[in-house]
Amino acid sequence: MSIFLSSFESITGMPEVVGFIFVFIFGAVIGSFLNVVIHRVPNEESIVFPNSACPKCGKAIAGYDNIPILSWLLLGGKCRNCKEPISFRYPAVELLTALSFVLVFWRVGFDPLLPVGLIFVAVTIALMFIDAEHMILPNVITYPFFIFALLMRIIYPIAFGTVFSDMLALPMSSMSGYPTWIISLVGALLGALAGGGSLWLVGEVWKRLRGVEAMGLGDVKMMLGFGALLGWRLALFSIFIGAFAGAVIGIGVIIKQKDKNFQAQIPFGIFLGIGSVTALLFGEQMIAWYMRTFVP
Repeated sequence: MSIFLSSFESITGMPEVVGFIFVFIFGAVIGSFLNVVIHRVPNEESIVFPNSACPKCGKAIAGYDNIPILSWLLLGGKCRNCKEPISFRYPAVELLTALSFVLVFWRVGFDPLLPVGLIFVAVTIALMFIDAEHMILPNVITYPFFIFALLMRIIYPIAFGTVFSDMLALPMSSMSGYPTWIISLVGALLGALAGGGSLWLVGEVWKRLRGVEAMGLGDVKMMLGFGALLGWRLALFSIFIGAFAGAVIGIGVIIKQKDKNFQAQIPFGIFLGIGSVTALLFGEQMIAWYMRTFVP
């Protein structure tokens, strides 16, 4: 996402491992909050009030029973009050968020863009799990993230002199003489067009040819924001990885079906999320490898 990397140890004087431990713990805490988002947002409930409670008996969860990952293990995956099982999804989201934050910290470094990368990953995880359970990608998340992405693409070049990786590629690389934030904003708009616009176009063409919906607008709105933040190259890379992963899983689902329903719906947001996080962490390196290997 950025071409600038900073070392935690060189800036803080503390060993790099301290940074990884802190980021892991912070990620687990954010994962606990994401569980609230995943459970409440699709039901149009407040994510602030009331306090977390057991979904089975409604008993409020005490603070000592709400420690990310650890509490679920100590309670044996059951509610302290009613002894009913607590879904494995809760510690899974917390652990996934913690590990994802560590990966972002490893790849981005102790950089001003680190918070942006962490927010990106957190939003992606929330959308993936909501889509998996409810087959929706809520506007209350996708719209604000699109605005957030545009603001970051304007603010960071001004405040920190950040050069996003897509700004070094055409057509932004030919815009010398323009303020950096304008070049960055142009890149964001092209990224949104490449991400959301390409998905919308594919869905519209398929609908006209086959008469069935191939792409939900939630996927389009999701990739508008992701594309705006990542830029057009990484947006297309995200869709490619997502489509490949979705195709592999989709084939497996069809093979297991008895009636071989080729119109089976699969929550594509899950795979777009996988592709987008892959693009954030490794996209530029994978694109560079492809160009060196296959482009003369």
